[in-house]
Amino acid sequence: MVTTPHSQSTQSAPEQAGPQQTPRTGIALTLIAATQLMLVLDGTIMNIALPSVQTALDIPAGRLSWVVNAYALTFGGLLLLGGRIGDLWGRRRVFRFSLALFAAASLAGGLATQETVLIAARACQGVAAAIAAPTALSLIATTFAEGPSRNRAMGVYGAMSGLGSIIGLLLGGLLTEFLNWRWVLFVNIPICLAVLAGTGVLVEGSRVRGRLDLPGALTGSLGLLVLVYAIVRGGDAGWSDPVTLGAGLAALLLLSCFLVIQSRSPHPMMPLGLLRDRNRGAAYATMLLVGGGMFATYYFLTLFMQQVQGWDAMTTGLAYLPFATGMGVASGILGPRLLGRFSPRTVIVPGLAAATLGMVVFSQISPGSSYLLHLMPAMVLTSVGLGLSVVPLTLGALSGVEPGQSGIASGILNAGMQVGGALGLAVLSTVALTGTHSLLPDATALLQQGRQQGEIALVVQASEALTHGFGWAFLVGAGLYALALLLVASLMTTPGPAARPDRKA
Repeated sequence: MVTTPHSQSTQSAPEQAGPQQTPRTGIALTLIAATQLMLVLDGTIMNIALPSVQTALDIPAGRLSWVVNAYALTFGGLLLLGGRIGDLWGRRRVFRFSLALFAAASLAGGLATQETVLIAARACQGVAAAIAAPTALSLIATTFAEGPSRNRAMGVYGAMSGLGSIIGLLLGGLLTEFLNWRWVLFVNIPICLAVLAGTGVLVEGSRVRGRLDLPGALTGSLGLLVLVYAIVRGGDAGWSDPVTLGAGLAALLLLSCFLVIQSRSPHPMMPLGLLRDRNRGAAYATMLLVGGGMFATYYFLTLFMQQVQGWDAMTTGLAYLPFATGMGVASGILGPRLLGRFSPRTVIVPGLAAATLGMVVFSQISPGSSYLLHLMPAMVLTSVGLGLSVVPLTLGALSGVEPGQSGIASGILNAGMQVGGALGLAVLSTVALTGTHSLLPDATALLQQGRQQGEIALVVQASEALTHGFGWAFLVGAGLYALALLLVASLMTTPGPAARPDRKA
């Protein structure tokens, strides 16, 4: 296990900077939060603009999904590598590089006149995000010492993680309607430039001596890339598709080789000791399940509001405001305060219970469900529950990690969220499709046909079939949260409050 820092003075920097809140630490948190918000919202901001993109660049329907999937593929597949190079080459330097790359890719995508250029730019955005996301999280660990200051910082970070997807939906609708689709990419450029200008306040923290574990980097990154591809393709082409099965088998072999290499390497990219800690392992596994439920919630709720209830993109985005508010208040205010009095497990368990209950309420939707009496209460339950869970899970994943390993520890956590999100969305899409087809095959096309031709009976029948499928997806999503709850209750053993007086990390 490689842990040797370059110097003792470098290693002690975060401990010295962390205990006291200063203007510099406040600026640092603002920069990290803005970066995390940008990275997460870019996962959904393009969804609203897809119809406009398809028309402008004449993209065939079969390839349109890759405008979104290219970002998810490289983002999820390269997170472990992105986290590790920050540990090895310097977090602040790597963070600056990732921001510059993200800005350049956003500019290229916004100027694209061909689909291949746009998809390539989105893939480059994903590469930059895979470097920036774990590096930003590890910079919190180096800038804020364990205790109240880090809890507050994690609360803000968690709020941005939860709000990003929702803000992406709202901002995508606003930019597409009042400007054009290219601005969903151009909007990233001023954010990147502003953050770049302020990165001097970030605390570098310690580095590890040694070189990059090239065999581990290749097998681990390729394994995750192929795994995410298999999941995405499985959701589109079916789980029995030969390419899906082949990609899944290849991912299994590559990741198995990766683990063997890590167990024998003198300079492992992912020290396996990180996974042996009971609380940390539980946090990683729980985040995988939470990611699966969270991403699917946004997806199916958006489809229900737009397809079944017929809302436009702007109305749908505004409808998410209670979700955004609940997530922001719970993760940014309630979570850090509760962690000052209770253990992480004591905060996470009721949070996941509330999220589970919210998904059960969502599963009872009907085509005529009231927004105020049905959808909004379910949004509040789910969002508050998730907001209470994300911050202590993130703290649990980084607690006790040696300074030189905070980048890879952050990369594992982010990879769990991204892979879990892709897997959950693919599996629950299959559940929803099966439920819909059990009542009416081709319900989406028939719903559109019924509305165009004024056939009320067909609209009602198709709406009921789609809602039936969405309901089953929400119910299985509730099962994911319930399983996460059981995992935390049975494995997490952290005693006492998470927010002890600030001390050396």
